[in-house]
Amino acid sequence: MKHFKLISDYAPSGDQPEAIKQLSEGVLAGDKFQTLKGVTGSGKTFTMANIIQAVQKPTLIISHNKTLAAQLYKEFKTFFPENAVEYFVSYYDYYQPEAYVPARDLYIEKDASINDEIDRLRLSATFSLMERRDVIVVSTVSCIYGLGLPESWRDLRITVEKGQSIEIEKLKKQLISLQYDRNDAVLERGRFRVKGDVMEIFPAYMEEAYRIEFDWEEIVRIRKFIPLTGEVIQEYEELSIYPAKHFVMPEDAIPNALERIKKELEERLAVLKMQGKLFEAERLKTRTEYDIEMLSEMGRCPGIENYSAPIANRKPGEPPATLFHYFPKDFLLFMDESHVTFPQVGAMYEGDRSRKQNLVDFGFRLPCALDNRPLKITEFEKMLNQAIFVSATPGEKELKYSTRVVEQLIRPTGLLDPLIEIRKSEGQMEHIYGEVQKRITRKERSLILTLTKKMAEDLTDYLTGLGLKVKYIHSEVETIERVEILKGLRAGEFDVLIGINLLREGIDLPEVSFIGILDADKIGFLRSTTSLIQIVGRAARNENGTVVMYADRISDAMKETIEETSRRRSIQEAYNKEHNITPMTIKKAVEDILTRENEIKKEAAKTEAEPIISSFNILVPSDRKKLIKRLEVQMAEYADMLMFEEAAVIRDKIEEVKRLGG
Repeated sequence: MKHFKLISDYAPSGDQPEAIKQLSEGVLAGDKFQTLKGVTGSGKTFTMANIIQAVQKPTLIISHNKTLAAQLYKEFKTFFPENAVEYFVSYYDYYQPEAYVPARDLYIEKDASINDEIDRLRLSATFSLMERRDVIVVSTVSCIYGLGLPESWRDLRITVEKGQSIEIEKLKKQLISLQYDRNDAVLERGRFRVKGDVMEIFPAYMEEAYRIEFDWEEIVRIRKFIPLTGEVIQEYEELSIYPAKHFVMPEDAIPNALERIKKELEERLAVLKMQGKLFEAERLKTRTEYDIEMLSEMGRCPGIENYSAPIANRKPGEPPATLFHYFPKDFLLFMDESHVTFPQVGAMYEGDRSRKQNLVDFGFRLPCALDNRPLKITEFEKMLNQAIFVSATPGEKELKYSTRVVEQLIRPTGLLDPLIEIRKSEGQMEHIYGEVQKRITRKERSLILTLTKKMAEDLTDYLTGLGLKVKYIHSEVETIERVEILKGLRAGEFDVLIGINLLREGIDLPEVSFIGILDADKIGFLRSTTSLIQIVGRAARNENGTVVMYADRISDAMKETIEETSRRRSIQEAYNKEHNITPMTIKKAVEDILTRENEIKKEAAKTEAEPIISSFNILVPSDRKKLIKRLEVQMAEYADMLMFEEAAVIRDKIEEVKRLGG
């Protein structure tokens, strides 16, 4: 059995060793829930990697969005090159799910036409979990969606070995029952071909294929090879082939499943007719009878996942099998950015239910489609064996559940959390002007946060009128311009940046030493404890970092932020004194830092784009047109999320596709 082996050029430092020790001990002692409370810049991902190595448990890492998941996947692939690091995302992270909009009488068909690479990644994750224990799966919250039964997927695999006697025709039929397609001309994922006494199989979960050689009915050789070049990689004595799809049925389960579907159809048609929905009833009858015929003849149909309940013989309302069911019982979960991810998990069920209910109400799907769903939050929590919540600002739920909360507050750079000052709102403009001037003399920059766009614009005009170089950012500023504004601030083209929410993930601003928070005492999510702590953290990149909260009273959120920041600062100060560290602002050229961070983001964007690009033949005009359209949707999504570097990667890919297509 292979063990997790962490490969890194650096060792844990600061309070990382203690965090690793405590959390690892907690896992090994059987603690169900723990929290890693770590500030930005403290190396939380490296701590997670060290814990995995220490406890040696199959691990699931959940992130709240696919971009961060892609970045984590790349990092863990680097940390564990000898182990199985997998990437699991939903088709619907990329493509439009099936839906019906009654107000517009608009039916949106599920777009699963380009899911080849996503299929491979998903199937590769479950394949690794079936075959080994040294597995890390990085996933979005889509891992709580229904998946085929692991028992069926495992038990239906075909095992062949050297010296075995088996008819090629029998093996063909077995592969077809596992939803592999025969194509003797082109060998692609999920297909097989036969040439004389040689059968070649391209498993849907791999990037390599297998060649099985026969002497009459006896298997004489099994080899793995690269389909593109034909290069043989490895020879085997035994081989297991898993199904090409997650939703597969044992042959003896088909009659029972069909009977349940037919009975449900009959009952639902009666209800629709009683409601006077004759058109909807006819539509449901036509669609479902077609699916029944496909299932009967082929063992599959488009949208087979909507029949997962009758296929798995689940009762109505019972939770579906998910990725969690493929893990061994002793698995470990890391929930990254848990203050965002945990609430997102809880919201998934209601959103899915609303979409599916319309499909059922208007005759597009049977009610059993409602049971092809994500887990409810209570069901999700029951599936957790052991979990570590990771966040700089964990929510109340994580803290309540955790038997221990381990802090990671030390930055290797020695940089401190900034000093915080409170001032009355009266005379705030004059004070801001004075603070900005101080920073200009030191060649440092300033950030000012407002609550409204109008105030951001008015303040920009006011400070510009006083001779300062000022710009603002809000949602109406063009996306490309946003990047240039941030670069310009760092390069000293202007001195003050004004905005509403400057907390989005993006480039660090080590030149910023002053942050002014207007209306700091107002109640709302922009001035919550979590938001204020994160705002204050923006000034923790500079040795002269100072935050001024302009307010006429001290709100609870302000009080908590000040206390927490002071506490963190004192811990770092003590560490610096003990280890003789002098905090120093990062001194790197603007472009150097931009390049480093852009590369990380570009790699993440490439990881996301691969499933789209790999599924099209750009030499076919119709495919090329579809691909460009898909990439444009992805680019727009990045732009809307202010992920400019990622959007630029997709833009370049679009141009590349256009050039290659002539």
